[in-house]
Amino acid sequence: MKIAVTAANGQLGSSIVNELIKALGKEHVVGLVRSPEKVAHLGIEVRKGDYNSREDFTSGLKGIDAVLLISGMDKPENRIVQHRNVIEAAKRNGVKKIVYTSIVGDENKSAFSPIVRSNRQTEKDVRESGLYWAIGRNGIYIEPDLEYIETYVKEGEIRNCAAEGKCGYTSREELGFAYAQMLLNEEHNGQTYNLVGDSITQSELAESMNRVFQTKLSHHSLSIEAYEQERKAELGDFIGSVITGIYHGIKLGVYDVPSDFEKVAGRPHKSVLEMMEVYKKNQGIHPAK
Repeated sequence: MKIAVTAANGQLGSSIVNELIKALGKEHVVGLVRSPEKVAHLGIEVRKGDYNSREDFTSGLKGIDAVLLISGMDKPENRIVQHRNVIEAAKRNGVKKIVYTSIVGDENKSAFSPIVRSNRQTEKDVRESGLYWAIGRNGIYIEPDLEYIETYVKEGEIRNCAAEGKCGYTSREELGFAYAQMLLNEEHNGQTYNLVGDSITQSELAESMNRVFQTKLSHHSLSIEAYEQERKAELGDFIGSVITGIYHGIKLGVYDVPSDFEKVAGRPHKSVLEMMEVYKKNQGIHPAK
């Protein structure tokens, strides 16, 4: 059996690749990436796979039994066609199964909604592909908040527009394990899963950071308009709107959904504290001064 992972050099892709190597061995895992010459560190066979090129995937998916399609990072209007390049090439090559990494979210209520809508269209395309399929809807990654912790410490707070909304966080490590199970086990065929952990507020997120990293953070909620203005000034209009849309979604409760993680993984999702401890260990982070 050979399984291919698109965007295999990304953080999520690498996590999934590592789990598949543990389960199958390196010889059964293929990475599809835009620039193969840059990813020798993966230690697996690597083939060219640019989302904008159906020809790349028509060649790259030869001899592949199952493919893990990681949602692209382009603008929503471009992603649907990019994902179809993978789906159509998979069909042409006789790939038997496709697993797609989608996202939790609402299709209409925030600036993040256009991205959710594009993912829902790809979900539909996957379901209608004629292949065996499984879909995961990822919760919000915990890692970006942890990567931003020095800024939080400098500012003394976590500042966004989430108010008291709850969010089911996950981590790329947890998702890597879950997607490996979805690829390897037929019982997940035809299923769509919410891959999230326990839902918490931003105040609870700050409290957890304080426990694990010995910080003294609190949560400060801004209006949506003020936060959007701040994010756009720092990150540009597109990314600023996307980040604002995520926290607006938290405020609205769109990421506070029942979790299917244990059905997939055969164990409970790690708690927020456990995910933070894993991150701290992996990064060699010392307590904040």
